Amino acid sequence: MQNKLDFLAVPFNRPPVTGNELSYIMNAIASNKLSGDGPFAKRCESWLEQKTNTKKALLTPSCTHALEMAALLINIKPGDEVIMPSYTFVSTANAFVLRGAKIVFVDIRPDTMNIDETKIEAAITPRTKAIVPVHYAGVGCEMDTIMEIASRHNLYVIEDAAQGVMSEYKGKSLGSIGHLAAFSFHETKNYTAGGEGGALLINDSKFIERAEILREKGTNRSNFFRGMVDKYTWVDIGSSMLPSEIQASYLFAQLESADKINLDRLERWNTYYKELKAYQEERVIQLPVIPESCQHNAHMFYLKFSDIQTRSQFISYMKQNDILTVFHYLPLHSTKAGQSHSRFHGEDNYTTSESEKLVRLPLYFNMSDEEFNKVLHHLELFLTQLVEAK
Repeated sequence: MQNKLDFLAVPFNRPPVTGNELSYIMNAIASNKLSGDGPFAKRCESWLEQKTNTKKALLTPSCTHALEMAALLINIKPGDEVIMPSYTFVSTANAFVLRGAKIVFVDIRPDTMNIDETKIEAAITPRTKAIVPVHYAGVGCEMDTIMEIASRHNLYVIEDAAQGVMSEYKGKSLGSIGHLAAFSFHETKNYTAGGEGGALLINDSKFIERAEILREKGTNRSNFFRGMVDKYTWVDIGSSMLPSEIQASYLFAQLESADKINLDRLERWNTYYKELKAYQEERVIQLPVIPESCQHNAHMFYLKFSDIQTRSQFISYMKQNDILTVFHYLPLHSTKAGQSHSRFHGEDNYTTSESEKLVRLPLYFNMSDEEFNKVLHHLELFLTQLVEAK
């Protein structure tokens, strides 16, 4: 007789729902204020400012928009260079390529999959304008070292903290350390704005006024609503970078329950780690590394196999059992666009090889015990076979 778990399909991700989303959306509709910067947006921004201790948070339609705003704010121009890891999502690079910059990739660390801070300084040239550390899996990069390098070379630091909401580095919230930072509220993230969404965090006050202008289509509309000018007009370049009040109302329901969501995810993450630790000791997998300086947010649980062939076999095996596990980024320097708009400084010792080993396991808010147990069951069956084959 088949176990009931045999019929259970486990997705890789399920967008979080806390219970207040629909009522808040209805409140937003009833307010007759559906465009950007409504009451829910202001509440979200206030929450972000208080939680992260950033000087200003501005909601955006996506993390991509936030990164594009950052590139505009630091006046990226054709010929400028921006240093970042190749192991990241395309938006990290695109935001600066759109302004004419050349991307300079450096290698990652094999332990955290973050940019190798010891490789950055050698990649700096007179054309370098900024460093963009990416906090992979919500685990902070070595920000003290990165900020010190940036200070000595008069460079901007823009944190790609898309995965880092509620994570910390040495007691500081990710996103609150660099000059600027970007959060994501995509449906695959710990907190979502109903599918898409993002935020720009501003830690250098000189950027605040212009940031408001840029996302209001280049107008000083924000100052008008504060009564600082008697009419608003076109004063700078800009675009439409405000999320709707529908997005903000959905997001606020999530942020209200941020601690609950965080604890739920951490519990699953810690159980994964505990149950799989023996297989790391058998050297058939590697588990995530969390430095002592970091408090992570359980954004994802990944493991690494010895090679791409074993990873592919694992993904196929899990899919046959109705469990979706997925690999992650293809290194950007290996892509068609990457070859046109970037260069890799130094040796690619880990970026490609480590990316080919990594696979992500299902992890989401309110994951049922049945779903979780099915994943663990088939994980252990596959890994036991690897141990026995050694």
